[in-house]
Amino acid sequence: MQAELDRDYSISDAEWDVMRIVWTLGTVYTNQVVSQLQAKKDWSESTIKTLMRRLEKKGFLKVNRSGHRFTYEATISQDEMMYQSIKRSLAAMCDMHKGQLLLRLLDEIPMSKNDLAKVAAKVAEKQLTAPDQVPCNCLAHDPDHCADHC
Repeated sequence: MQAELDRDYSISDAEWDVMRIVWTLGTVYTNQVVSQLQAKKDWSESTIKTLMRRLEKKGFLKVNRSGHRFTYEATISQDEMMYQSIKRSLAAMCDMHKGQLLLRLLDEIPMSKNDLAKVAAKVAEKQLTAPDQVPCNCLAHDPDHCADHC
């Protein structure tokens, strides 16, 4: 569990753009990523290849070399990458305020009826064991401090 938090899942917005193409297309040739990104962004081919090399170095892309052609595939699923990125961000935040954040996100993110049904089922499940209030974890010896000051 701690090893997951120790791994750096942070990538730049530009790297997310590359990964989203790879996740969508599966195994891709370099030129596929370049053409897709150049259709959306004003980036040079060398910039895109640099982003792909960075993602390979970070361990998120696996490269296969066949002569002068390179194919890339993701080493992590999109769902897992999104989960780990958000989980790492949430670990740095006050526990007491995460519920409010989730409510704001539910208002803003697009969700299907199927997704909403799953959320409702998870909420009903968690309701059975949820505390009346989640304590603040900001200060070592004052779990009620946020209730009074935040």
